[in-house]
Amino acid sequence: MSTAREKEAISAYFKLLEKKGAKSGLLYKRSLFLDQFIPLLKNQPLDRSSYSNAIEKVIKTIPADNWHESLNAAREFYPFWMQDIKAIAAFSRQGGFDIQPLKWQPRPTSLKTLTDQLKTAKFDITETGHLHTYSQALKDKGANQQLLDNRLNLAKILLLQLRGAPTEDARIYRVAVDVTLPLFKIDENMQLFLLVIREFYQYWIDNPDNNLGSDNGIEVTFID
Repeated sequence: MSTAREKEAISAYFKLLEKKGAKSGLLYKRSLFLDQFIPLLKNQPLDRSSYSNAIEKVIKTIPADNWHESLNAAREFYPFWMQDIKAIAAFSRQGGFDIQPLKWQPRPTSLKTLTDQLKTAKFDITETGHLHTYSQALKDKGANQQLLDNRLNLAKILLLQLRGAPTEDARIYRVAVDVTLPLFKIDENMQLFLLVIREFYQYWIDNPDNNLGSDNGIEVTFID
């Protein structure tokens, strides 16, 4: 059961979606997710940590095939729950509201398959450039070789998942991330992957001036 705070946020969220032309099917799916999600936000402090914890709890109850749509809804709803008008406007400008969901997704696979592919995978000039700039940023932050290898391997896994994508933008990146996340069965590994994909995004999108760890509109997956 939602409080007045959540009801107000839901109302504002759906009004914006309708204004942007969201169809009834999409609105219905968003409402189904919020029915599960909202009770976890009741009486929680308005901060990123509380929201992230609620996402982590609810996502474990949702089939992997529905993770992308559910996480999209969570990303979109966050600034409304936070009552942050500026963030809503910024998110809207950056194409954060997924009114016409992409049909593209990475092919079904497993973490073992992706890990095995790393042994022989060849990366093109663009991909190698992204990996090099990310690697250099990690080195500049004092990363040791083991940390460097672990994070680069996770970035490479994401690059493998992104192959065949029709475009290169934040929406494609989010799809690849959300489809890859359920492959991690150990929470610690999933959290490390989340850290890496947040860091790596700036280099993949060719905007390294934002420095390691900046979201800059990507708001990938769990928000913390």
